[in-house]
Amino acid sequence: MAETFKTQALHLERFTLTQFKNYSEQQIECHLSWNCFVGKNGMGKTNLLEAIYYLAVGKHFRGLPDIYLTEHGSNFFRLEGVFWVDEKRERIVVKVIPRKKKELERNGKAYDRISEHLGLIPIVFIAPDDTDIVREGSETRRKFLDNTLSQLDSQYLQHLITYNRVLKQRNSLLKQFGENQTFNSSLLRVYNHQMEEPARYLMERRQQFTLDFEKILKEVVSKLSNHNETVACRYHTTLAQSGLNEQLVAAEEKDKVLQRTTVGAHKDDLKFILEDLPLKRFASQGQLKTFVLALKLAQYEILRKEKNTLPLLLMDDLFDKLDQTRVKNLLQYIQQYHFGQVFITDTHPDRISTILEQLDVGYQKYSIDKGQALNKD
Repeated sequence: MAETFKTQALHLERFTLTQFKNYSEQQIECHLSWNCFVGKNGMGKTNLLEAIYYLAVGKHFRGLPDIYLTEHGSNFFRLEGVFWVDEKRERIVVKVIPRKKKELERNGKAYDRISEHLGLIPIVFIAPDDTDIVREGSETRRKFLDNTLSQLDSQYLQHLITYNRVLKQRNSLLKQFGENQTFNSSLLRVYNHQMEEPARYLMERRQQFTLDFEKILKEVVSKLSNHNETVACRYHTTLAQSGLNEQLVAAEEKDKVLQRTTVGAHKDDLKFILEDLPLKRFASQGQLKTFVLALKLAQYEILRKEKNTLPLLLMDDLFDKLDQTRVKNLLQYIQQYHFGQVFITDTHPDRISTILEQLDVGYQKYSIDKGQALNKD
C-alpha cells in the first residue's frame, strides 16, 4: 500500500458498508491496481462489487429494489466511498431507508436528483449472466445501451427519464380506457406529442453511438480471438422510417386492444452478427463468452475514450463461466492495454493472485467469510 493515490485520473481509495446486504459494518482499503475478493459462494464477495457500483451510479447494477439490499433485520443501509476524480477528492455517501427515502451526497451536499450524479464515476460491471445481453429479449440490450449512454451524455439521461415517465403515463391511460371501456384519442395524443422529442434524441444518439461502438467492438473481438473472428453490431429502430407521432397514431387501435404502447424508442434493439450470421443463433458457447467479454471491454473503452479517464472495472466470478486459460488471457489483455483500477471476485483462495503474480501485477487480496473481509496481504 505504498502507492500514492494521485497517480490515476480515477480510482477508489476506500469504501464503507453499513447494514448493506450481509455486511453489518465493513471498510475496504483499495489498491490502485487490482483488488481481489476471494471466498466461497454466498459469503458476500459480489455484495462488495454491488456497493461500489451503487456508489458510482446511485442504484443496484441489476435494478434490484432497495428493500432487498438492507441487512436482514435492518430498515436502512449506508454506503460511503472516497474517490479521486481528476486528482480531486470526492466523498460519496448513500443513505437509504427503503420505500421512504434515498439520499446521495457528494462532499457533504445532497443531490437534488440522483441522476445528476451519473457520469461522475464511469464504471463497467462484468457479471456471469452477461450472456443474457445476447440471449434474452431486446430489453437487456436497450439497458446496455442506456447504461453506457447515460454515463456519457447527461442530456441523453434526461430525455430517457422523460420518455419513460410519459410512456408509463400513456400506458396507464390505455389500461384505464380498457377497464372503463372508453377511449379518448385526443387525450392519448397529448402524450404522443410529449414523447416525440425525447424519442428523436434517443434514436439519434443511439444511432451515432452504435457506429462508434461497433468499430471498438470489432477491434476487441479481433484481439481476444487472435484475429479469427469478425463481428458487427446493428441498431434497429422503426423511428428511422417515420416520426413517432405518426407511428403512434397508426398503432392506436392495436394499443387500445393490448392496453399498452406498441411502438416507440422502448422497442429499439441491437443486433449482433458473427461472421455474417446472427450471433444469438449461431455462436458456440466459447464464441458467445468471448463476445460478451468483448462487449463489456468495448463499453469500457468507449467510456475511457469519451470521458478521457479510466473507468472502474468490476468483474464477478469469471471462473464460473470461463476456464482458467480464458481468464488468464483476459487478465493479461486488461494489464497489457492499461486498464485502470480493477475489482475481481473468485471462489478459489489463490487462483487470481497466482495469475496476477505471474503477470507481475500489484494487488490487494481480501478473504471474504460471512460478511467479513480480512486483508490477506
